[in-house]
Amino acid sequence: MFEKLKKRRKMNLERDIVMALRQVYDPEIPVNIYDLGLIYEIKVSEELDVDITMTLTAPNCPMADSLLMQVKEAIEMTPGVRNANIHLTFEPAWDKSRMSEEALYELGLDE
Repeated sequence: MFEKLKKRRKMNLERDIVMALRQVYDPEIPVNIYDLGLIYEIKVSEELDVDITMTLTAPNCPMADSLLMQVKEAIEMTPGVRNANIHLTFEPAWDKSRMSEEALYELGLDE
């Protein structure tokens, strides 16, 4: 029974993290980073530490540091999260196929 509660708590926390990530917007594209497909992986440990693996739309983004800080702050402000670690990667490279249907529609790329 205790394991079921822990699993449910972790699932709820992951849902809340996604909601928090949807509040962070790419500085050049008016779409949140989650629907834009910049988040590659979300891992929540038993200790409620969160590891995010993400990318940017372009490796030379001048706002990279600011965006990574926004992501870290959004996750750490999520109730239940103890700590957030952000891992930046460019493998695989981001492309529009990673975008959600909503993001494609919002940007008029849904054709």
